[in-house]
Amino acid sequence: MFQFNYAEGATMITAWGMWFIVLISLFLFNEFSRRQKWAGFFSFVILPIILTVVWFTVLRDVTYTDWFHLAKVYSATAGCIGFWCIRHIEKKDKKTGEVIWRLADNKIALCFPPLILAINILEAVARDIEVGYLYWMTNSGPIEGEVIGVMGGIWNYMNAAAGILSIITITGWLGIVIRKETKKDKSRDMLWPDMLWFWIIAYDLWNFVYTYNCIPTHSWYAGLALLIAPTLCAFTIGKGAWLQHRAQTLAIWCMFAQTFPSFQDTGMFVVKSTYNPTIYTVVAALALAVNVAVFIYMIYKMKKTKRKPYTGEIYIDLGKFKEVKMMS
Repeated sequence: MFQFNYAEGATMITAWGMWFIVLISLFLFNEFSRRQKWAGFFSFVILPIILTVVWFTVLRDVTYTDWFHLAKVYSATAGCIGFWCIRHIEKKDKKTGEVIWRLADNKIALCFPPLILAINILEAVARDIEVGYLYWMTNSGPIEGEVIGVMGGIWNYMNAAAGILSIITITGWLGIVIRKETKKDKSRDMLWPDMLWFWIIAYDLWNFVYTYNCIPTHSWYAGLALLIAPTLCAFTIGKGAWLQHRAQTLAIWCMFAQTFPSFQDTGMFVVKSTYNPTIYTVVAALALAVNVAVFIYMIYKMKKTKRKPYTGEIYIDLGKFKEVKMMS
């Protein structure tokens, strides 16, 4: 599936070592940016402004300028800013100090997280279809954003179908709540009780296959490490807030990739695809099968609970749902 760049001096230790460094760095950055209000503002408002100036001036000849990479970095950052606003914008009574209004209670505002998630998935679905159409059963050679090249095939369309199912199975749009502050945790994480582990795993599989299909040279880091970091946080110390973790780790990774594109494209840390049609087909089939299973389960729960999946929540009888709900 992967080929390490041994010709440039890489070893198994350096390849896996750098992978773990990326994973741990993303995990720690997410912890930094979510724990304090000011840290989130700096990470997703101040830092992107500074970097944008750098990308289009000092680094204009080396950074990614294709539509997909630019859309990815700014849509991920926009998501982080929106989530920060939902978590922290509120109005307090001047005399009592009690909260009298919160953005998190506004139903229109609560539509933003699922919409930005759906848009993010659609961007990748469009790219999968584009690669499948343009490079059917042939290696594209170097293209913008992928120095080795991509190879299109039926796997692109299979994974595009998995991505569309991933959008359809986003449930509980208006059920997003804010984590209550405690002595140990003042993060005010944006919790999504109806977004449970099975949907997250299905999304991770789909997104990894997307990276393997469309940015294979980046999939070792932007696929595996970047997907595992927020999932690990969501299953441990940051339960219920996977989308927030995903957006924040994705945004900072995109900023890093825009600033240091050579990290994934040249040198000893490059990890290439084997471009094996069988592997492409198998992983795409797995992602599609798991997303089909989640879709079927969603239909089952809709009928069982007789609740609407988008304006209501349908996994209310599950233990993990209740565990996250109790944190708000």
